[in-house]
Amino acid sequence: MNTDLYQAFARLLADTYTLYLKTQNYHWHVRGPYFKTLHLMFEEQYLQLATAIDSLAERILTMGQTAPATFAKFNELRRIQEGDSQKKAEQMVSELCEDHQLLLQDLYKALKLAQEQNDEGSANLLSDRIAEHEKTHWMLKASAL
Repeated sequence: MNTDLYQAFARLLADTYTLYLKTQNYHWHVRGPYFKTLHLMFEEQYLQLATAIDSLAERILTMGQTAPATFAKFNELRRIQEGDSQKKAEQMVSELCEDHQLLLQDLYKALKLAQEQNDEGSANLLSDRIAEHEKTHWMLKASAL
């Protein structure tokens, strides 16, 4: 088991969980003329992230490791910042767009590690996550107000 790959997955899990919580926060608190559109889009996104959280954690367990599973541990590992429910809708969209881009950077690095180790299970999961985050990033960028 490569420690670097485990650490990459642990960070991805922490950031994905933080992004899940942030997206749900924005789903609850978005306001303004685009409320309904953004409210529904954010809901779709946080539901997808919930599935991703489970997949990442299970992959870590498949590697024979323990998945980080506390807010304290997530706070140590994460790079994505928590959301501020007082932000304007356009700020919410912009922040989420940037967060998906940040996750993509880490996903590409993790994919390279998995490929170097011929870890097809991890590589497949990471490729699927990359496709999902690329699509979400595009949708958020296209929705910028």
